[in-house]
Amino acid sequence: MTQELIEQIGVQRLRGVGPQLSQKLEKMGITTVQDLLFHLPLRYVDKTKISPIGGVQTFTSAVIEGHIKASDVVFGRRRSLVCRLQDHSGTITLRFFHFNRAQQQALQPGARLRCFGEVRRGQSGAELYHPEYQLIDGASPPTLEKTLTPVYPMSDGLAQTRIRTLCQQALDYLDNSQIRELLPRSMGVDYSLTAALQLLHRPPLETPLNLLAEGEHPAQQRLAFEELTAHHLSLLRLRQRIQRQPAPQLRFDKQEHQRFLAQLGFTLTDAQARVSRDISRDLDSTVPMLRLVQGDVGSGKTVVAALAAIQAIVNDQQAALMAPTEILSDQHRTNFENWFRPLGIRVAWLTGKLKGKARAIQLQAIADGSAQMVIGTHALFQDSVEFCRLGLTIIDEQHRFGVHQRLALRKKGSRSDLATTSSDHLPHQLIMTATPIPRTLAMSAYADLDNSIIDELPPGRTPVETLVIADLRRNDVIQRVRQACLDGRQTYWVCTLIEESDTLEAQAAEITASELQLVLPELRVALVHGRLKAGEKLDIMQRFKAGEINLLVATTVIEVGVDVPNASLMIIENAERLGLSQLHQLRGRVGRGSQRSHCVLLYSPPLSRQGSERIRTMRETNDGFKIAEKDLQLRGPGEVLGTRQTGDMQLRVADLQRDGHMLEAVKQCANSILHKHPENVDALIDRWLGNSDQYAQA
Repeated sequence: MTQELIEQIGVQRLRGVGPQLSQKLEKMGITTVQDLLFHLPLRYVDKTKISPIGGVQTFTSAVIEGHIKASDVVFGRRRSLVCRLQDHSGTITLRFFHFNRAQQQALQPGARLRCFGEVRRGQSGAELYHPEYQLIDGASPPTLEKTLTPVYPMSDGLAQTRIRTLCQQALDYLDNSQIRELLPRSMGVDYSLTAALQLLHRPPLETPLNLLAEGEHPAQQRLAFEELTAHHLSLLRLRQRIQRQPAPQLRFDKQEHQRFLAQLGFTLTDAQARVSRDISRDLDSTVPMLRLVQGDVGSGKTVVAALAAIQAIVNDQQAALMAPTEILSDQHRTNFENWFRPLGIRVAWLTGKLKGKARAIQLQAIADGSAQMVIGTHALFQDSVEFCRLGLTIIDEQHRFGVHQRLALRKKGSRSDLATTSSDHLPHQLIMTATPIPRTLAMSAYADLDNSIIDELPPGRTPVETLVIADLRRNDVIQRVRQACLDGRQTYWVCTLIEESDTLEAQAAEITASELQLVLPELRVALVHGRLKAGEKLDIMQRFKAGEINLLVATTVIEVGVDVPNASLMIIENAERLGLSQLHQLRGRVGRGSQRSHCVLLYSPPLSRQGSERIRTMRETNDGFKIAEKDLQLRGPGEVLGTRQTGDMQLRVADLQRDGHMLEAVKQCANSILHKHPENVDALIDRWLGNSDQYAQA
């Protein structure tokens, strides 16, 4: 058997696999013998020794052996077959809720059994529910297992014993040949893939169970390294594909750059200037820029984006900025119009709420190039939108968009300017986020992007003081809100719910707004939530910004992008229910002016361990990167990235927190394979991602 056969041979070649079983396996993503080898156990049980019945402990699994002393069908709330099994040390109950006549006849007093199952506490003492069992013939008792027994992930209609049998057959193939090693030996991988797979499917009895349980056995670490390498390669391949197509070279114009800075009214921080230089160098190239700019709330990412847009516009190209919400896109429109009007640059705005003639005018300006700067929501990548010369796309709040959404906007540029250029061009892409990304996630989930960090706040910003108050003192908090508003400041009151329901969240916010208006009649109270029409939301936010509203009751719809310098107090209800990054984003809505600002986290006692950790972290630090690392530790990568971003984070063996120390070596390994062993790239990605490689068609 050649090495290639293990990767190519279908499961239909295995004993007992017909069309029906083959179909069930395919639903689990198993079509080849290699897929079975990488269908790894969740945990292990020890069937290598027989335990005396009198010594078994509840909530542990054990192999026991004895004679049936009594057997009967019992009619209670559910009919069950109950057998009493006895050995020299004691007696235990076996209970079967599903049984047939043949089982009932076989499990009669006097029969000798060997059983395996989890011991539970029942009405008559220790019990095993539906144990695995064998009838023992005194002449030839069955042999005990020689290795730990794997417990595999299962699907409906597939028994654990069937999966074990199939994996055993796959291992037989492995015993007779070598599976392809796809990692270069130069990377110092000192555990062979064959040995790792054999150990993980059939761990010898002396294998440390604590290491297996924690995922820290060298065999697991060997596979984790390869899996992380495959994911990294998937992203590098995406980057390679994008950068094969040319982008327009956008020359830096020092005069226009300084003209823009002169009319700003403030000076860039050193961090803003440094990141701006990174972007400018990228744009002055025919290789498409792919850059992620991270900056904490209020660090000034928008100005950096505006400088990039100017570099595109002075080179006769359009720039497009996509924001996740209408509120944020409207704020960007206001800023860019104020900055660009003195420079004679026309700004177009396109969102879902724009209809009829107004929409047609904007679409025409985008298509004929008279609008050099285009701002909008996801409406920008609809089919009806055509750009004239799109040279730069800017994505704000990357975590709110899926990878495919940002790719869709990039493709808008590849259709533009075809009449005047000999080859298709891709726009440069700048991606911004105010949600700091932990280093491990930045190195894995965003490996296709260059990374810049604005790690400095503009002068004059005062840190927000965070207070933690139990809901029992709600009236005290309301009095604090009254005083702040009477002193001329403005306040947010944020309502949150556990349920992911816009309707329920909106109802809760409406009730809170009515209550606050009742007890604070002297204040102008308004309400904003996700179920309001876009125009209504924008109108309320503009009135709040203009100071016409004292107290704004809102759902988490205000999490991103609202900039009201006079708002210096925020109350977050049920703060323990939100993730750390979301709490940090919300808190960033205050402290945007020079006055002292406060954020009050109202919680309902008692706090869970996680809730307590989140609240404590918020009180102790304003550093977004520390908060992001803690959020990753508490919630895991899937939750932190959000559902739209987790396609590349469905890890089978690796764990980003546990295995973060590998990422530097993974990065080197992936680059080495890409440039020195390109023939291994597809095989590695297919082995670990298969059909779930979300970038395959990018």
